[in-house]
Amino acid sequence: MTVVLWIINIVLAVSFVGSGLMKIGRAKENLVDSGLEWADNFSENTVKLIGAVEFLGALGLILPMGLDIAPVLTPVAAVCLTIVMVGAVITHARRGEFPGAKGSPPLGLGVLTAVSAVLGFAAL
Repeated sequence: MTVVLWIINIVLAVSFVGSGLMKIGRAKENLVDSGLEWADNFSENTVKLIGAVEFLGALGLILPMGLDIAPVLTPVAAVCLTIVMVGAVITHARRGEFPGAKGSPPLGLGVLTAVSAVLGFAAL
């Protein structure tokens, strides 16, 4: 079970590091122009905050368990990222992007983060 948890967490961490750094490092207008139209509904600071939460959550999926320092923080990070993904799913649903290519990734990531949380707490 631990191997499955690590595989899921590595996949999630790569996804969230990439999306988080993209939101932190690019202007809101550039994000909207590149296909993230939802960002137009939020302030620049809110988009940056979402990116920071995703980046820190990705670190939380790997570092606590990997370094064996407060490993309980790994499933806690997964729960927090699940909450972020619930917000993303709600945002995409309100924009009428379900079903579709823009609405499905947050749903998939949300399910994976929930699975990570359950497996993480079970592994403690």
